[in-house]
Amino acid sequence: MEKKVGHAVLEVSQGDITEMDTDAIVNAANAQLILGAGVAGAIRTKGGPKIQEECDAIGGTFVGGAVITTGGNLKARHVIHAVGPRMGEGNEDEKLKNATLNSLKVADENNLTSITFPAISTGIFGFPKERCAEIMLGTVIDY
Repeated sequence: MEKKVGHAVLEVSQGDITEMDTDAIVNAANAQLILGAGVAGAIRTKGGPKIQEECDAIGGTFVGGAVITTGGNLKARHVIHAVGPRMGEGNEDEKLKNATLNSLKVADENNLTSITFPAISTGIFGFPKERCAEIMLGTVIDY
C-alpha cells in the first residue's frame, strides 16, 4: 500500500528491514540498547559489531525514546533505536506513539529524508499488530 501524505510518500509493506536502502531503519529496541533477538538481532548480524559498540557508548534510552547510530554494514546509513512498550506496563499506546514520534524527530534532527519502521513492540513485547499499525501510521501521518 502506498499513499501520498503532503510532500511525502508513505508505503506499507512486508519484508526484511535490514535490506532497506533508506537513510535510516528503525530498530525495535530495548531500553538498554542491547541488540538481542528479533529485529535487533537481524540488525546486529547484518550490520556488524559497530552498531552495538555505538549503542554501548550511548548507554540506553527511555521507553518512548529514540537514539541514532550509524548503519554499520547495512544498506541504511543509520539505525534509529526506538524503545516501545511491553504490554501490561501501562500507558502502552502513548509510549508507542512517542517511540514513533521521537524516531521521526531524530530523523529530522539528522537531516534524513527516508526512514523505514518495523512494527515496534509487536514481537516479544506482545503489542497487538493491528493496534500498533493504527498508532504508528496515525503518528506518521500527523507528523
